[in-house]
Order: sequence, then C-alpha cells, then structure tokens
Amino acid sequence: MNALALLTAAMLAIVGLSMTAEAAGMDDGQRTITISATGSVLVKPDIVLISTGVSSEAETARDALDENSRLMRQVVSTLKDFGITGRDIQTTDFGVHPRYKNYRDGRPPEVTGYRVTNSVRIRVRDIAKLGEILDEIVSLGSNQIGGIQFDVSEADALTDEARKRAIEEASRKAKLYAEAAGEELGEVLRIEEHVSGGGPRPMAMESTRMAAAAAPPIEAGASTLQVRVTVVWAIE
Repeated sequence: MNALALLTAAMLAIVGLSMTAEAAGMDDGQRTITISATGSVLVKPDIVLISTGVSSEAETARDALDENSRLMRQVVSTLKDFGITGRDIQTTDFGVHPRYKNYRDGRPPEVTGYRVTNSVRIRVRDIAKLGEILDEIVSLGSNQIGGIQFDVSEADALTDEARKRAIEEASRKAKLYAEAAGEELGEVLRIEEHVSGGGPRPMAMESTRMAAAAAPPIEAGASTLQVRVTVVWAIE
C-alpha cells in the first residue's frame, strides 16, 4: 500500500509539473519533473559593525568644536590601539548646531550655545573584544552609541556550500520520484535559487548617552544561511 501511494503521488507530481513547465514556454510534449529543495549552513558571525561618536556642547561653536575634536581624537586613537585599522573606521556624520532658548512673550529665539557631533562607523573583526572596546571609548568621552550589526567574513564560501547541499537534496528527491514512477532523469533544463540569511543582522541599541561602567556583554549568537533551489529535469 505504501509503495502504491508513493507511485501515485510521484505520477501526479510529474504530470502536474509537466503542465507547469509547458506553460512556462517549454516545447509541447516535453515531460519534466520539478523539485524544490533547501540547503542550510549554520553560520556564526565573526564581524560586528557599530556606530559611535561624540556630542559636545559649549557657549561658542569654537569651544564646542575644540572639545569635540579632542575627545574624538582620543576615541579614534584608542580604536586603533585595539587593532582596528583606518579602513575599518569611517566618518558617517559631522555637524555644528546652534542651541536656542525660546520665549513665550513673543521675543525671537536666542542662541545660547552650540552642539558639535561627530560619528564614525567601525568594523570590529574580533567580536570577543567588542565589550572591552565599548567600555574604553565610553570612558574616553564617546557618548553616542548606535545600532549593532553582525556579519560573516566568508559569506560567499558558506553560501556556495549551502548551494551544493540544496542541489544534492534536489537530486536525491528527483531520483526517488523518477525511480518510483519507473522513469529515468534526463538533462537539467533550469535551475533557480533563492538565498536568505547570513547577511548583516541588526541588533537594536538605542543611541544614547552612556556613563562608564563594566564592559557590556555582547553575544553574537548564530544564524542559518539558506539557499532554496528549484530544479527542472527532463524525463527520458
């Protein structure tokens, strides 16, 4: 009974998928079998991207800029001391903004000071050091911490491995169905793929002013990179 049910299901799948293939523009009468399968690889991020910066305020723009530059130089110098090279430090924002005092009696707003902001995007290639890095730069004056994203340095190679596993699984299923239906697989007519996972993964961290404290725990976790393929074979 099980063998008969499997044979019936295989034949129905082949007939139905042949009709789909013909609708897609294949020659009339071309018998095909279409299989979708997924290949997965468990990936552990080994790169983290994070935004950090300094916001400074003073009565004059000059004083605010001088203080901001002094603190930012300390932050950048410390990042380099941790082995973060210049190519992994990129300025993403810089601005000088007046601060106003508003009056309710109709008088125009009055400039009471200035705020200077300077932010950089850094790429840390040793996640184990991230907590220590954050603790140190906050102690030196970095009071702006943005969102964290985790990434994988060898994503291309891992994706290729997932592709191989997906094709192997699709081939296994196709051979099973063809054998159960008493047919033989022919040449591959079409392969389509859909990739998901493995890219940068955001972890929310609200931009905020931070006080020096113990090094914050940062956990990269793991995620699954998947490739789903749809393969169409001719049936001989």
